[in-house]
Amino acid sequence: MAGERGGIGDRFQQETKYHREKMAGGFLDWRKKPEEFKEYPRDIQKFSLRDGNKGGGDPLWEVMARRRSVRDFLPKEISLEELSQLIWATQGITTGSAYGFRLRVTPSAGALYPIETYIVVNRVVGLSPGSYHFNVKENQLEQLAVGDFRVNIAASALDQSMAREAAVVFVWTAVVERTKWKYRERGYRYLYLDAGHIGQNLYLAAISLGLGCCTIGAFYDDEVNQLIGVDGQQETAVYLGAVGHVYEREREGMGKRKS
Repeated sequence: MAGERGGIGDRFQQETKYHREKMAGGFLDWRKKPEEFKEYPRDIQKFSLRDGNKGGGDPLWEVMARRRSVRDFLPKEISLEELSQLIWATQGITTGSAYGFRLRVTPSAGALYPIETYIVVNRVVGLSPGSYHFNVKENQLEQLAVGDFRVNIAASALDQSMAREAAVVFVWTAVVERTKWKYRERGYRYLYLDAGHIGQNLYLAAISLGLGCCTIGAFYDDEVNQLIGVDGQQETAVYLGAVGHVYEREREGMGKRKS
């Protein structure tokens, strides 16, 4: 009922509101600004990605009209070139910059880019199945673990089979302090907005390449965090995205002409 304090979600929404008469003051301590990029040690195996900014594909307006969530995937590999394009479309650095920040294809509150990208590879030509981290700065995949994690990623996504059948599953985490450093508690709102921008770009890029995509918000947080090796506090999973080749019935449902 109106006026009652609800659950934590209701309290979060109310307690992170901005009020004109109560805006916090202060200054930014640039000495404590978190690192812009996450990179793993040099001795970890790294795989350079192709140039994802290669153009091509279908017109944007046509792609938006065909956007669908696809949950059934063919047991077929995607190419490293396709994966490179998908990653670039979600986190790639563009030629633009502002106030010393290197801008990317998706917007971020304060250009702080708290979202990190991990990939669970099930079927990619030239890559061993396993878990990888996207090194944004170097445009590389850093290999974290080798193995068949199809059952693991599906189980952690509330047993949704699409995560097992997909060629790849994107796992997006939030490095919380990157945003809180500037926006304090309000920053938690921006983490999820940033992740949403990224997820939509993945949809559009997948459709343009003739692939299917479905983002996933329902997952066992700690199981996903453990799978990719993050602590779940300073850095924690916030969103997943499954991508793969689609069945013909799905292609027809997306309005794609038969090739």
